[in-house]
Amino acid sequence: MCQLFINADSHLWSSRTKSLRIDGVVTSIRLEEFFWEILEEVAHRDSMTVGQMISKLYLESLDAEHDIGNFTSFLRVCCSRYLSLIADGQLERDENTPLGTVDAGSILEKEKHTRGLRQSRISQ
Repeated sequence: MCQLFINADSHLWSSRTKSLRIDGVVTSIRLEEFFWEILEEVAHRDSMTVGQMISKLYLESLDAEHDIGNFTSFLRVCCSRYLSLIADGQLERDENTPLGTVDAGSILEKEKHTRGLRQSRISQ
């Protein structure tokens, strides 16, 4: 089992810091290359740059009154959920389908149900 992870391209877990401007404020975000690649894919789907998408996520999180004290963790979870939704068949990995056009409510309900089933299997 471990060889699947140990023998992966080590470039994926090297970190890179990007500087960007969010709501007029210059900041930097440090993430592993793997997450930057996923963020690029997600941003591309909605015809945005990674910087534009990160700014949009940040501002929408503030509007929703989320605690975003660890924004980099939020971004990692966004990437992981994106891949999990694809793996569970609840989202297509289609760069021509903007995420802004999917039925988020329906997907969130299915995700909640799938997570519950997964947790009940694991805890047995």
